[in-house]
Amino acid sequence: MTDALPRSVLVVGSGGREHALVRSLLASPAQPRVVSAPGNAGIAQDVPCYAVAADNIAELVALAQREKIEFVVVGPEVPLSLGLVDALLAAGIPAYGPKADGARLEASKVFTKQILLKYNLPTAAAGIFTEVAPALDYVRHRGAPIVIKADGLAAGKGVVVAQSLAEAEAAVLDMLAGNKFGSAGSQILVEDCMFGEETSLLVVVSGRDYVILPVSQDHKRIGDGDTGPNTGGMGTYSPAEVVTPELLARIDREIVRPSVEAIASEGIDFRGTLFIGIMLTPSGPSVLEYNTRFGDPETQVVLPRLRTDVLALLWRAAKGSLGGMKLEVRPEFALCVVVAAQGYPEKFSKGDAIKIPATLPPDTVVFHAGTARNSAGEIVTNGGRVLGVTALAPTLREAAARAYAACDSIECASKYFRRDIGARQLHRS
Repeated sequence: MTDALPRSVLVVGSGGREHALVRSLLASPAQPRVVSAPGNAGIAQDVPCYAVAADNIAELVALAQREKIEFVVVGPEVPLSLGLVDALLAAGIPAYGPKADGARLEASKVFTKQILLKYNLPTAAAGIFTEVAPALDYVRHRGAPIVIKADGLAAGKGVVVAQSLAEAEAAVLDMLAGNKFGSAGSQILVEDCMFGEETSLLVVVSGRDYVILPVSQDHKRIGDGDTGPNTGGMGTYSPAEVVTPELLARIDREIVRPSVEAIASEGIDFRGTLFIGIMLTPSGPSVLEYNTRFGDPETQVVLPRLRTDVLALLWRAAKGSLGGMKLEVRPEFALCVVVAAQGYPEKFSKGDAIKIPATLPPDTVVFHAGTARNSAGEIVTNGGRVLGVTALAPTLREAAARAYAACDSIECASKYFRRDIGARQLHRS
């Protein structure tokens, strides 16, 4: 028997992923009291928010104790890598998310690559460098296109897919000599470029037990047609039909199960979300990266498709009783369009007023990401990715139509969004 579900939950973080988590937890039949820290303007419309930064470990533990929180769900990667879950468990507070040793799978791309290679998981050939000269030699030997990755956390921006040697050399110099990403770029990974379509798998893991969530496909680049620099994600949809049931079974067999086993074999008791980035290459699926938390914006399409009680799912994972749990998934398609501030992922302004219409298309929700309230009480932009507009519908085309109708109706002077989320699948069908 699983423990009784917690009556009070703290969601740590301030993005669209956290807003989606809050909404899903509020929908639990257990009707828990949900609070958030620090939250954002949209989350604050749903639950009480506390002005404690997501990286302030001591204050978050104190908040959880003060508010008699029975369960903490950690959204972002930074508090995980700083050991928030370790600190909560030490204080006797159950939490969903890996401890610092598991969070290192995201906090260090080099650490992950070493595990992938050690356990013979499919992944790109790579070199690891701390010095400019050998890195440049390796780049010139391998040729372009080639991928340059900062080792540490860089808010989704520490990856350069260089199309030319000059671009690759500039990326190496930026990271190792130019300090573009600070300590995150003091060590770099130089990987062969893999070709194919990307897909994202969110896997709820509890030790050696796991549940694969519905498959989604993210759109990383800023511009239509997958052009321009990489971002944290400009939109996503689920299910991704490029991952057929047969292919998913192969990915499970060749990547998911071996990944979960490899992590456990390293002595890591991983209880949280293992987010596996996968490239569907002509020779088969291959691992791009691990993240150790729910994806953003993948969460905004995956969670709304779950009929399963999300609170029960996360609680059982955290408590080590995930074995035998089966997911119930809604048949509808979900599509999320990220509304960003003009200029993202480079320089962008903050403080522009946002007006969201009271009436949206059916089964459409606006998740807040980079939003705040100004002194006049208006909701304003407060980040690069501002909103995630998610729609569900019987077909992907209809979900896209609903999401884009909502995006067009939102008033914001600096709003920007891609117009082609889901286009690959729509063009296939």
